[in-house]
Amino acid sequence: MTSQTLTAVVTGASSGIGEATARLLSAHGWRVIAVARRAERLAALAAETGCDPVVADLTDPSAVDALRAHVAATGPVHAIVNVAGGAVGVDTVETADAADWMRMFDINVLSAQRVISALLPALRAGARERGVGDIIAITSTAGQVAYETGGGYNAAKFAMRGMMHALRLELAGEPLRVVQVAPGMVRTDEFALNRFDGDPGKVEALYEGVEHPLTAHDIAELVVYALESPAHVNIDELTVRPVAQAAQHKLIRRPLEVRAD
Repeated sequence: MTSQTLTAVVTGASSGIGEATARLLSAHGWRVIAVARRAERLAALAAETGCDPVVADLTDPSAVDALRAHVAATGPVHAIVNVAGGAVGVDTVETADAADWMRMFDINVLSAQRVISALLPALRAGARERGVGDIIAITSTAGQVAYETGGGYNAAKFAMRGMMHALRLELAGEPLRVVQVAPGMVRTDEFALNRFDGDPGKVEALYEGVEHPLTAHDIAELVVYALESPAHVNIDELTVRPVAQAAQHKLIRRPLEVRAD
């Protein structure tokens, strides 16, 4: 728990990891500026948690400008948590539609860059007040190891990972922590539905037989852990998978059991 009221901007807050993060930070006493495109979902979240909802499509520079103005009017921020993103399709590199790849780059990489650039002045103000400021990005193990039919998403998440590493170097010397949380398999059905063009059968097949995929709340707990760690501790990159997923290509689809002696 924190000893003062701290403010975090959380993008992608209308569902999945973003929503879970907004809820958990609110429960820990943070003031949360929850950013997403869907007004109704944000309104429901605000009614339940008391968060400050901002409806914005972060692929639109004018919406990011409006977010910047809203933040500037409400005071400094102490953390920026970039969750907004997603995958589109499961095509091979050969058959992919370049427009899908451009969409993934925009929602995963450029939206995060826009938000970071727009809100750094407010974050620096918060760091002067708190002694440290945080920029966290939810990346993915897809940005560490490539896999077939994931080329576009791999490319976007590799780019996001590289951007965050560069940002840490660029901000060196300031009390600003740059953190990546890179999940493996997380059961967030909406993310999977978007990727599989709304086919619930493909979503079920993705998780079939896997014992305890990660949940959005699991990732939110790691975000809060990073934010509330001692000010001198920077968690550069935290890779997290369910026990059933030893690697991208090694997923156990049966109950886990200790081997017989």
